[in-house]
Amino acid sequence: MRYWLLKSEPDEFSIDDLAAAKGRTTPWFGVRNYQARNFMRDQMKLGDRAFFYHSSCPEPGIAGIVEVSAQAYPDATQFERKSPYYDPKSAREAPRWVNVDVTLVEKTRFVPLVELRAHPELSRMRVLQRGNRL
Repeated sequence: MRYWLLKSEPDEFSIDDLAAAKGRTTPWFGVRNYQARNFMRDQMKLGDRAFFYHSSCPEPGIAGIVEVSAQAYPDATQFERKSPYYDPKSAREAPRWVNVDVTLVEKTRFVPLVELRAHPELSRMRVLQRGNRL
């Protein structure tokens, strides 16, 4: 089993939204970063766990734990013209973007980024590395 960090803007989709979702499961769609896409496509496996991380908000941090419940498949939003994730260069026969499904394991106490940075043993986490966009 591998462990991941999945980021979402809480005003777009929060841990509470996932907790309220049917089956507490959702597709992790809208990822438009090639490195993140490659991780989902090539390395994420059923049963892998991830921190659900609130980003681009006044206080970013870990809000819960999720589990990969479906392996990578084409992200439908890349084909939806009205979607903010629409990609006119992506073709149905050769999709450019994928998503995995995740299921809520538990909503945790909120662990802010400043608290994560206070632990030197976590310094290798990508989210704590300077200039990192993943």
